[in-house]
Amino acid sequence: FDLATIPFNDGYSPLFGDGNLVRSTDGNGVQLLLDRYTGAGFISSNMYQHGFFSANIKLPSNYTAGICVAFYTSNGDVYEKTHDELDFEFLGNIAGKPWRFQTNLYGNGSTHRGREERYRLWFDPTKGYHRYSILWTAKNVIFYIDEVPIREVLRSEEMGGEYPSKPMSLYSTIWDASNWATSGGKYKVNYKYAPFVAEFKDLVLKGCSLDPIQEVTDDDVCSDQNFDLEAQDYAAVTPLRRLSMRRFRQKFMYYSYCYDTIRYPIPPPECDIIPGEQQRFKETGRLKFGGSHRRRSRRGGRTTIPIDETDQGDM
Repeated sequence: FDLATIPFNDGYSPLFGDGNLVRSTDGNGVQLLLDRYTGAGFISSNMYQHGFFSANIKLPSNYTAGICVAFYTSNGDVYEKTHDELDFEFLGNIAGKPWRFQTNLYGNGSTHRGREERYRLWFDPTKGYHRYSILWTAKNVIFYIDEVPIREVLRSEEMGGEYPSKPMSLYSTIWDASNWATSGGKYKVNYKYAPFVAEFKDLVLKGCSLDPIQEVTDDDVCSDQNFDLEAQDYAAVTPLRRLSMRRFRQKFMYYSYCYDTIRYPIPPPECDIIPGEQQRFKETGRLKFGGSHRRRSRRGGRTTIPIDETDQGDM
């Protein structure tokens, strides 16, 4: 992708834990630290009515159980009861076990209807930087890792207000999620390994930026920028990318709400039920062989895929 990055201070400001937010010497990145006293986070200086939000991220290594590193868009600070949200949440693990992650989507405060999916990665995210991106347009949402689309949600009339539609900010945080992040809370954060450091660089904010107190009342305000956004290479899942996405989901997705028939006897309207994919999952939405999943309560406030299996590492 052809991406224009911005210095940290040009687009972001600290959210909490200022002492645990360390800017890089070149100004293009930041470290977020978690210690026994606090985590840390940052927020975009503006809100955006649709956009492409992206960063190269390197996750903490060794024992990271109980830790959540989040990269997400939200407007919960402005619309407390009707907020929208798009999430990457990276979940730490005990020593020797890999990081896992989940994606989620909320619209108009629809936290009662979780749309989470959980996955493994095909690389070690602690060994180097990888690019994680969220595309949000009026038509679709795409989650990317490097240039691989891992999930697409198409807007439909049936979704109604549950499709994110109000201006959002970009957030990133590291925090103690001991009560749910690893094996349903079985393994907690162990602060003898602190500080835990998540690194971010090469940040991208592309979209129609708005003043945080301004509301969009005229579609023309963002029409040119939204048109440009939807014309970008990353705004469409081409047939080749769709094949890569299918391969990723077949090999690395271990929970999907779309296949959780206990929770949703009738799949939510945006679900694309793929028979070959569906048969791999139990009625709980978990894989029939391997994988685990624990639901959580909402926290208050807050390249192609390698096809050669020898390149994919231990799952």
